[in-house]
Amino acid sequence: MVRWIQTLIFALLPLALASCSEKAPAPTKETVNVSTNQQFYEVKGVIKEIKADGKSAVIKHEAVTSSGTNYMPAMTMPFDVKNTNELHDLKSGDVISFRLVVAGDDAWIDQVKKLDVAPKTSELPSRASTFHIVRDVEPLNIGDPLPAYHFTNEMGQAVSTADFKGKALAFTFIFTKCPLPNFCPLMSKNFSQTQRTLLSTPNAPTNWHLLSISFDPESDTPATLQAYANRYYHDSNYWNFVSGDIVETTAIADQVGEKFGNEGGSITHNLRTVVIDTQGKVQKIFTGNQWTSDELVEEIVKAAKVN
Repeated sequence: MVRWIQTLIFALLPLALASCSEKAPAPTKETVNVSTNQQFYEVKGVIKEIKADGKSAVIKHEAVTSSGTNYMPAMTMPFDVKNTNELHDLKSGDVISFRLVVAGDDAWIDQVKKLDVAPKTSELPSRASTFHIVRDVEPLNIGDPLPAYHFTNEMGQAVSTADFKGKALAFTFIFTKCPLPNFCPLMSKNFSQTQRTLLSTPNAPTNWHLLSISFDPESDTPATLQAYANRYYHDSNYWNFVSGDIVETTAIADQVGEKFGNEGGSITHNLRTVVIDTQGKVQKIFTGNQWTSDELVEEIVKAAKVN
């Protein structure tokens, strides 16, 4: 009897151990990356604006470096916080230090501290700005026609927004040196996924086109744009990267609420993504970076319908 009980216990033991292992599985590669695939940068800057919701701040910051490597030049950019207490009791003009956290497609700041002394002025963007002539344009609303704007694409070819009449046109704004993963790289990644979805979906419309408009024409030459475009596996039949005269770029940007500038050689900007229907009229303007490629696909499918 005793021997039978011992035999039964030994027979059931592997099952018990297997059951325990199922309750506590080993970490997957993805879960490990969440904690390890992060980059940290210590930065100083001056607060220019605290957003009303307390979730982000516009900061004029020094060049961001790590171990002698330049990650981002000095510029003025909005930064998100995970904890709104980080920005509590801070105001415009305060000099701060903070940690920039870059993780995958996201970036935010934490460990924000008010400083009694200013960072080195040589490390901050110059107060001098680059001035250029601008065109007096009116803001575009939903249903308004988009005027013709002229650019040069990554292949050195002339491109006009009027060329896409009869197609759904989606355009956004980027510059290739932008390093923050939730700004220009996210716009390009979303466009890449949008292209992939539309080209692989049965019965999806074919009368559509994507434009990524650079507001840094001095740096973003056709060759530079071509190299950048290749990183996102663009199909030039459906997606072009363009730059052009700064007056043209400023005008189309002003009409859709895209604000950018050159501050001491550094780009500052917000985010806008626009969908134009087959009649050349504004259908949708996405603000910020919270939209998804699925949402853009949905708008393009609607915009591609010939009225």
